[in-house]
Amino acid sequence: CLGYFGHMWELYAMWAWFLVFFSDALAQSRTTAAFATFGVIAIGGLGCWGGGALGDRWGRTATTALAMAISGLCALTIGLLIDGPTWLVLVVGLVWGISVVADSAQFSTMVTELADQAYVGTALALQLAIGFTLTVATIWLIPELVNTVGWRWAFAFLAPGPALGVIAMLRLRNSPEAATIAGGRR
Repeated sequence: CLGYFGHMWELYAMWAWFLVFFSDALAQSRTTAAFATFGVIAIGGLGCWGGGALGDRWGRTATTALAMAISGLCALTIGLLIDGPTWLVLVVGLVWGISVVADSAQFSTMVTELADQAYVGTALALQLAIGFTLTVATIWLIPELVNTVGWRWAFAFLAPGPALGVIAMLRLRNSPEAATIAGGRR
């Protein structure tokens, strides 16, 4: 669940504010920013497919840790690229769009694999409820941070979520319970 909470800390705030970031911070037209944002969010479909394939092949904890490490790195660096070429910001945004959701389905799957089967529905509902509640905080937080520290650092405040997720997934990977995940592929 901690991995999922870290994932949700980042995901919806990134989706909600990328359009504003791309248009305001990079002085792009709303049309250009809208197409860029569409690409950043839509490419997540490849991330979901790739995350599922890698989760089954490499193991769910390894896949989620890798995806969160990449997405957290993107959150830390994208604002620093404001003065760089627009195409580079878009490339980092696309990588972020892929990696920010590559882990998503893995968390629900791990709950179904690890929870007492009599309580899987309750466990999933609780996980989702807390995760979506966290998104309220970060969606609200980003514009406050933009007013305080600017776009250069605002998205960086999302990075602790994936960092927590990486730690949680690596700890889970080393636990005895992890042997039941993905047929033993931790």
